[in-house]
Amino acid sequence: MLSDNRASLVGGNVIRGIGYFLFILGIMILIGLIVALNVFGIPLNVLVFIGISIMTFIGFIFMGLYIIPEWIKIPTLLLGKFKKMRGPGVMWLFPFIYRIPFSLDMRIITTTFSAEQTLTKDNVPVNVDAVLFWKVVDAYKASLRVQDYRTAIAWAAQTSLRDVIGKTELSQMLAGRDEISHDLERVIDERTEEWGVKSISVEIRDVIIPTALQDAMSRQAQAERERQARVILAGSEEQIANKFLNAAQIYERDETALNLRAMNILYESMKEKGGWIVVPSDMVNILGGRFKHLEDSKTDK
Repeated sequence: MLSDNRASLVGGNVIRGIGYFLFILGIMILIGLIVALNVFGIPLNVLVFIGISIMTFIGFIFMGLYIIPEWIKIPTLLLGKFKKMRGPGVMWLFPFIYRIPFSLDMRIITTTFSAEQTLTKDNVPVNVDAVLFWKVVDAYKASLRVQDYRTAIAWAAQTSLRDVIGKTELSQMLAGRDEISHDLERVIDERTEEWGVKSISVEIRDVIIPTALQDAMSRQAQAERERQARVILAGSEEQIANKFLNAAQIYERDETALNLRAMNILYESMKEKGGWIVVPSDMVNILGGRFKHLEDSKTDK
């Protein structure tokens, strides 16, 4: 006999319904035949009696048939005392003396839970949403050691989440969700081990902080990015200045390098802009004097 809504996962309801109908109908007909025979003296037809008896027996057999799916385990009670865990497959239980209080789903189950306005270690109120993936690993413990293992693990997950939040600072919570998930999974396991339940994983879905604090953190992050940008720009300018200083020292030591650089500047200007360029007299004297010196050296050779 099924006594809990969760036992509806067990199959064979239609067959058992037909069995109850046939059994009750057969009993009523048999009682009517016996009364008709003893009270009114109506002769009893043997074939009819046998047929009704067979129908009643078939109904009795159908009443105890159960079809257990592959992922279901069920505890069976014999006159209120636990007998054994059964399933999966087809089974027959003696009607009226055996009872199935509920069924246990052995698949991985998801449970969402949350903690609202919970203070962190640095006294910041946060709202945290999480999801727990868990499964029943010991059907006997889940049946006899806890009244409702689904409700129990939901409350255990919520209280564990509040405990972990109270031991964690806000910055650590925002940056290290994986670490918090592992801590939360460990705490839940410690509380639910005696219930025959094992947590597979815990995922933190969302951490909501007060709006005023969000604005302050946004301004802080923006200021930090501006500081980094200025540091990078200053470093680049320092590198450029060092390169210019090294180039100036080379030009100071080598007049030829300076003249070649001046010629390169003229060439680049003409290349990009085109047209004519008026060169200052000093640069002409420098270039002309340098080329004349090179020409005189060639002539001497």
